[in-house]
Amino acid sequence: MNSVITPVRKHLTDIHEWRKLGEANIFPPDSHVELIEGEIFEMAPIGFNHAGHLKRINNLLTLAVAGKAIVSVQDPLHLGDLSEPEPDFMLLKPNSDFYSSRHPVADDVILLIEVADSSLNFDQNQKLRLYAMHNIPEYWLLNLIDNCLEVYRKPKGEVFAEKTTLYQGDKVTLSQLPDICIQVSEIL
Repeated sequence: MNSVITPVRKHLTDIHEWRKLGEANIFPPDSHVELIEGEIFEMAPIGFNHAGHLKRINNLLTLAVAGKAIVSVQDPLHLGDLSEPEPDFMLLKPNSDFYSSRHPVADDVILLIEVADSSLNFDQNQKLRLYAMHNIPEYWLLNLIDNCLEVYRKPKGEVFAEKTTLYQGDKVTLSQLPDICIQVSEIL
């Protein structure tokens, strides 16, 4: 008897199905899940060190960009039909309704920041690739494991053409808002 080999298939979810799953309360209220390239990823809970660094970033950049950008903390970012990550922090282009009628898209992003400890490998690989593919102009990865700030600029395909690693004594100027310069020690 001949048996037919059936390949194992992965079911990828698109943005419409993803939103229906959310509306149907499929995920527990305290879960932290993200849609990345059609796959649903359960993210690790946010620890106190991660949360504290995010508060520091939020406080510093909110004051620095007042009137120039909209601050977004752990909100959805619509990236095509297969991805809706929730970056830790974004600076978005001004929008009269503050994105209350839609989620921001890549063209709305001035700066995107992920704070990474347990998620470092994921943020340096899958998320970096996703953000580059969607032309996010500037991606900062606050690397709490190596105590540094990785700055990625000039997206090109699945990578960023420019990567700079900064430490405590360094400072960084935002590429899209060049009048804003911060000391790395203020967020590390």
